[in-house]
Amino acid sequence: MHVLLFDDPAIRPHLLPFTFTRPVAALRCGILTLAEKWQHRLGAASVGYLTQPYLQAKFPAGNVSGPALVINGAVCPDELLIRQVQALRPGHALYSDDLLVAAHVADASLVAELIQDGLPETQQVAEPVAVIKRPWQLFLFNGVEIRRDFALLTQGRTSQPVNDPHTIVYGAENIFIEEGVKIRAAILNAEDGPIYLGKNSQVHEGAIIKGPLALCEGSHINAGAKMRGDNTVGPHSKVGGEVGNSILLGYSNKGHDGYLGNSVIGEWCNLGADTNTSNLKNNYASVKIWSHVASRFVDTGQTFCGLMMGDHSKCGINTMFNTGTVVGVGANIFGAGFPRTFIPSFSWGGAAGFETFKLPKVAEVAERVMARRALPYNEVEQGIMKTVFEATAKDRIWDKEKA
Repeated sequence: MHVLLFDDPAIRPHLLPFTFTRPVAALRCGILTLAEKWQHRLGAASVGYLTQPYLQAKFPAGNVSGPALVINGAVCPDELLIRQVQALRPGHALYSDDLLVAAHVADASLVAELIQDGLPETQQVAEPVAVIKRPWQLFLFNGVEIRRDFALLTQGRTSQPVNDPHTIVYGAENIFIEEGVKIRAAILNAEDGPIYLGKNSQVHEGAIIKGPLALCEGSHINAGAKMRGDNTVGPHSKVGGEVGNSILLGYSNKGHDGYLGNSVIGEWCNLGADTNTSNLKNNYASVKIWSHVASRFVDTGQTFCGLMMGDHSKCGINTMFNTGTVVGVGANIFGAGFPRTFIPSFSWGGAAGFETFKLPKVAEVAERVMARRALPYNEVEQGIMKTVFEATAKDRIWDKEKA
């Protein structure tokens, strides 16, 4: 049965800027992306994405004719939910209150009508499900999702040993090490949550790691880093300094000292040396962040909320981000002082003001950065960035009028 993960139109816009450049199901929470969670648990050879047309070339749907399981890409599955989805009969749908979770359809090409009108035969989930509806929920759910993914990926398998005699280990039963991992004179404390070290990852000298933590394939935790728990370092990334309850989606670097807390960093981002994020207001008030849907700042209901940074954005050394800052796609931030708390996509500047970061210049940087990981900035990537550039023009006009 073909598995198709769809972008719920009531959810996707609220997850910008991250869903400018990926489907909802391609977001990472825990060790795996939401799509990978469904693929592993359903035992599917592959999954398809039903997403925005401009993203479809990079995230293909595959076969959209004939029967399929169509699944809400914002839902994080667990064992009970998987059993309910697998038990769906043709023409039946599974809901969580009014939210369509999954359906077994005879013709996957009619998913849009299904989302709007539903199926005549429906049932409710047996227990409440975890749904990523807002960006800050990625880090809020991260600790729980690391634990779930850890159990899923390690069941029935044997970890590689910690061979380094100078590494100190607490809670060894909660640590799983894949092939090719290198650890040197570090502290691994998994007493309060699991630590997963992905294939060919590295933990360098003096790093202090507290679980839950996911270090994905090919990533590095640099010397002297302090990983305070509930952290995910996506594939082929580097982290240093102090990090707490944060996610790097992949291919991004925070290689130096500085604090990153209660934050989500997209792909192909770089945080300059000594960059710091505030995740708590001085008056302990609830944090407000920019909503691309409402075109204003909205209350997160959270006391702790740091930085949300879209793909291909960068910041220079000693950048200071205020509590609840949202940075769009392809922005470049530098200079002294605190930049504003909403930085539109393709902005160039800092506290002294911004101008448009022109698309050809963005492309030059992206091509150089991706080449460092032996990946091309090809026509598909260029097309996505061009579409996002055009879609966010209104944010940059707003920026000039309101600055």
